[in-house]
Amino acid sequence: MPYDVTLIPGDGIGPEIAAAARRVLEATGVQFDWDVQRAGEETISEMGTPLPPAVLDSIRRTRVALKGPITTPIGTGFRSVNVALRKELDLYANLRPARTYKGVKTRFGDIDLVVVRENTEDLYAGVEHMVTPDAAESIKIITRVASQRICRFAFDYAVKHGRQKVTAVHKANIMKLSDGLFLESCRQVAIDYPQIEFEDRIVDNMCMQLVQKPELYDVLVLPNLYGDIVSDLCAGLVGGLGVAPGANIGYEAAVFEPVHGSAPKYAGQNRADPTAIILSGALMLEHLGELAAAQRVRGALESVLAEGRYVTYDLGGQAGTSEMAEAIVHRVEKG
Repeated sequence: MPYDVTLIPGDGIGPEIAAAARRVLEATGVQFDWDVQRAGEETISEMGTPLPPAVLDSIRRTRVALKGPITTPIGTGFRSVNVALRKELDLYANLRPARTYKGVKTRFGDIDLVVVRENTEDLYAGVEHMVTPDAAESIKIITRVASQRICRFAFDYAVKHGRQKVTAVHKANIMKLSDGLFLESCRQVAIDYPQIEFEDRIVDNMCMQLVQKPELYDVLVLPNLYGDIVSDLCAGLVGGLGVAPGANIGYEAAVFEPVHGSAPKYAGQNRADPTAIILSGALMLEHLGELAAAQRVRGALESVLAEGRYVTYDLGGQAGTSEMAEAIVHRVEKG
């Protein structure tokens, strides 16, 4: 039986890289019944919203989605479609692996980190207002329930994937109630996982530690805002957002997507790097239980990156999006 999967191509370069990922995933022999749904800028003029109800209905039905990047205006216009999806579907866990690949330029070597970010509250809850015409206020919301479930997700991930340590990241020395509650919740959950080492770090120190000695860390669990910032820092350690996959996971659904933006100025030019969305597709295969297929996709991609012959311009090559995808497909089919 094929897997029902919602496919959201997205904006800008999204349709091109989504098509590349689809070809690579299908090359594994795993069968998919894709439900293609439009969202983003193109649906605003036609439907009056960047997130039509049909998209949410589809994901609620399939429970799994692969999504391309969608443009979010800065300062004006609609709020992030990504944030809306997470809130509507209660995708409480944002999973961001960061590892180095041979052939991808970086100052660091042999990094293998996983960032687990709480996705539903903190300053991203969107509770803000103008106090006076010259002062705005945002409310930081931290709850025990959300903190415990994201920490449990991090520990469960560590156990399932043979990880050794979980580090909780916070600013409880200053925000003693909100971040203090997050840290307390993580410490309580850690008691249930004696086989996994647990520690905590203050967020500013954590950033310095990651740049100086990232090899000391394994799985990081963070509230929403810190998780957003630190996950991009970790992506920078391994070569940038172009090689950064992502997953948003809840009890009833999961959405897999690259972390980078939609880069509209490169749309339709066959230049965009499909690495991040292909790695996101591999995370999706893992989620579906297709572990061997996921490993074949990663192995094929790693081979193409290491060889450096059929990679896009940002990776130092001259191949287009479709040519890079074809090279990966060829290696996937060879097994």
